[in-house]
Amino acid sequence: MGIRGLQGFVERVCPDVCTPVDLREMAEKHRTSHPSFPPVIVVDAMSCVKYWYTAESWVCGGQWREYLVSLDNFIKAFMAAGIKLVFYFDGVVEKKKRDEWIKRRMKNNEEIARIFQFIKTHRKQPGREMFTAISALPTFTRYALKLLGQETVCTLQEADFEVATYGLQHNCIGILGQDSDYLIYNTCPYFSIEKLHLDRLVTVMYSREALCHALGLSLTHLPLFACLLGNDVVPENLLEGFWQKCLIISRHKNNRYSRRANILLAVADYISKVPCSYSSLKHLEEMLPLGSDKTLLYRGVESYLLPGQQSPWVPPNVTNCQISLQQQTAVCQDKEIFQLAKEQHIQSENYTVFNILSNGEMDCSNSLEDECDTEIPGQALIYRPARQHVYSVLLESGKGGTYPLVKEWFVYFGNPLQQPELIQPVEPPVPGGTPDLKTLWFAKGPDVEKQRYGTFLACFHLQDSLEELQALEVPVAAFCCLLTYLMMQVSSLSLEDLNAFVALILCLKGKSAAQLASLQLAQVDSRAVQLGAVFVRGLTTLLMANSACGFPFRMNDLMPWEAFDGKLFQVKYQQSHQGCSVEELLESNESLYAPFQNLKTFICNACMAKKRTIQSRPRGNGFITGTQQRPFNPRSQQTHKSSSIPPYHNQTREFLSGNPQPQGKK
Repeated sequence: MGIRGLQGFVERVCPDVCTPVDLREMAEKHRTSHPSFPPVIVVDAMSCVKYWYTAESWVCGGQWREYLVSLDNFIKAFMAAGIKLVFYFDGVVEKKKRDEWIKRRMKNNEEIARIFQFIKTHRKQPGREMFTAISALPTFTRYALKLLGQETVCTLQEADFEVATYGLQHNCIGILGQDSDYLIYNTCPYFSIEKLHLDRLVTVMYSREALCHALGLSLTHLPLFACLLGNDVVPENLLEGFWQKCLIISRHKNNRYSRRANILLAVADYISKVPCSYSSLKHLEEMLPLGSDKTLLYRGVESYLLPGQQSPWVPPNVTNCQISLQQQTAVCQDKEIFQLAKEQHIQSENYTVFNILSNGEMDCSNSLEDECDTEIPGQALIYRPARQHVYSVLLESGKGGTYPLVKEWFVYFGNPLQQPELIQPVEPPVPGGTPDLKTLWFAKGPDVEKQRYGTFLACFHLQDSLEELQALEVPVAAFCCLLTYLMMQVSSLSLEDLNAFVALILCLKGKSAAQLASLQLAQVDSRAVQLGAVFVRGLTTLLMANSACGFPFRMNDLMPWEAFDGKLFQVKYQQSHQGCSVEELLESNESLYAPFQNLKTFICNACMAKKRTIQSRPRGNGFITGTQQRPFNPRSQQTHKSSSIPPYHNQTREFLSGNPQPQGKK
């Protein structure tokens, strides 16, 4: 995420670094000088998603069809100028950046708590200044861009390194993003997504050369400059004493500037006097309080060296070699499986599978979850049993031998993220046993297709419903799979919740992005916000299981624009809990009445088979109304009787009070 304060510093203190540019003109100049090569901009997608998401509503779980239109318009604007885009997404969190990742996740938790407090107080969405990324937005953006025909890459290292490398090696006209690390890498020009005017294709280019001129440095100094200011490798808290020393001796202090701006100037002034050599770097490492790891500064500088580049700060012939080491250290030692997983990962075709097979690790960022709602467990806990089955499919732990544990870094209330949770794979209840991975991934024929589908369903304990689900339209079948699993796992979900979800999938089918955009919400319900986030995270669990089981579904059929819309879900949720009739819930569309009852019956029967009660619990205008129930529809409000509750409802407090490791069979 770059160097804190550097972006603002260049805009306020060094305005000459910021040059307005017309991307159409730059593309035309490129065509003139390189007629055989089309102009290409490489896009750091992770720093762009919040600018691409322009829909008015963002707390309700996502306006996914509107988002698709926004992405399509973005692409078309560049296509009209003859500019090709290549999109890069972070595919890993590197160990050296885990501490910084945790720090950001904890800060995001605080921001999300404030969002829920606002919603509960004002019954509406906060302003855009409180915007936080929608659950799984980067994940589904990858697939949206692929659907729209774009070249999309999921990285094997942190994205900024691979973006800078691609830009340099492919003679790109620039990098589009919002990350000050691109001012440090010696690569192609860096363009601002924040300053981009899409209608005119004009933005701001940040000039490294102008930055060096303003600071009295050379391009060679920039990696050391970044490290001595603190970045994802060198923590800021180790540098405070060094900064103070620089401030005391600096010639460039200015009382009109912030302390951070003066620190940047002072550090630049200090290193401008340091000879560019490895011995100088070693001297700095000895001087700084780096604790037991005296190589932090060296590793930080090295991280900015792109392939083929050298620096006087590090010994000659040093290159970044971690990618080449992955196969030797991988959890999966089958070369054929590993190679296919790697290729699919890079091409954004699978989801999380390569991370598990390569290093036995998985992480998940924040979701819009209300830490005060004790009835709904965190999505990390809700979907953990399904993930345990997927881990088993991938690692084939049911075939004897050791059970490799999977390290999970999942954000949820009560998890301090001080260490990964060690999760035991659990074999899914596939009749006849789980097929091996080579069968699921490489074999062909109708029998194998059935095995893939059956293994996928078993990850969600729906292996007995194969024929009924196969008879449904594909997106609806996937939706039913997810919703049935949710109803089994979360005992506080009610018939009203079920009605809202089923009405959503049926009414969404015929609606355009424009129709959905025109929906107006009188109020926003905080519980429905959380349910929307939980459902969307569930779709990523479907993607993961689908990838592991050899793609029984097309990935495009598991996308949120096929099954979810945040505002429409709010409408259906509030209608259902306020006791609207089925006719009103289904917008008086008689053709939906039978499918509504059929889908409900399927889900309720599947829950009954697992001894799960789905009770009617209308919450009225956002509050639990106790036994006061308005009539809804006798057929849809009957209770489906059973005797037991799903596991994770009662376990929520266990996870809040401790850190159970490892998590194994129940």
